[in-house]
Amino acid sequence: MRRKLKSPLPQRHGLDPVRLRLPAEGHWATVRDHLVDRIPKLAPERIDAMLREGRIVGVSGPLGPDAPFTPGGFIWFHRDLPDEAPVPFGLDVLHRDDDLLVVDKPHFLATTPRGGHVVETALVRLRRDLDLPRLSPAHRLDRLTAGLVMFVLKPELRGAYQTLFHDRLVHKEYEAVAPFDPGLAMPRTVHSRIVKHRGVLAAREEPGEPNSETRIELIEHRDGLGRYRLLPRTGRTHQLRVHLNSLGIPIVGDDLYPTVRDRAADDFTTPLQLLAKALEFTDPISGRRRRFESRRILAAWSGADGHSAPAG
Repeated sequence: MRRKLKSPLPQRHGLDPVRLRLPAEGHWATVRDHLVDRIPKLAPERIDAMLREGRIVGVSGPLGPDAPFTPGGFIWFHRDLPDEAPVPFGLDVLHRDDDLLVVDKPHFLATTPRGGHVVETALVRLRRDLDLPRLSPAHRLDRLTAGLVMFVLKPELRGAYQTLFHDRLVHKEYEAVAPFDPGLAMPRTVHSRIVKHRGVLAAREEPGEPNSETRIELIEHRDGLGRYRLLPRTGRTHQLRVHLNSLGIPIVGDDLYPTVRDRAADDFTTPLQLLAKALEFTDPISGRRRRFESRRILAAWSGADGHSAPAG
């Protein structure tokens, strides 16, 4: 197996540099010409400045403005960081050993860099604050969902833990606060076909063979609200939100279901009342049975702020 080339650039702000492999053939005379065509979102003037400043490097060092296009070569650089609203909630470490790091993520914090969320992500915070540059996620949790996320400390072990999630060998438990409907029999299992189209914010259910399954249990109810335990057997995009909405009990604080609502980037009020409560699995390295539980509480049920992690 060919080993991945080591980057000549270090991490910056907890972020790895971008690595690009140049095409095996092409009409470009210089690396600069190729990047102008390849990354249209990056202005040519910005590419020129990065080359002048030595911020784009190859295996032998920084590339100048006239560096020739080398078919099949590799280059590295750090992207400019987007303007991000700081997420004003803490990220709590629940468990750490030589292999795993398990954290209790707050609402509004993305798991990994994507789109406009780069530095304000759990992965980048943890790499920076805990001095763990090789940390990588075993799975992802939606930005708007709070609760458990598991990271791997050793890159060579990442595949083993990711396989657990891919093969559905991790028992997951969620909690949600949603309207209480006395006419809905509980517990129940919902099956449906969920489709998420590129460029469309909300997923939707369509006719056809089901590709999603969620068991829904009512834990308790009061004042028109219910506290529900959600046990997903599959992991489709927005599955839990879609399934509760399809029953007529959309999760409190949901900005997509049943209606898409705009929210400012720095609006951290009324979080989605969905919590990744527990993860349980057999460790592929040690063979031990592991179970982790979130200490967070959902504000719509408890009246607490929902962003701290009180015991209980």
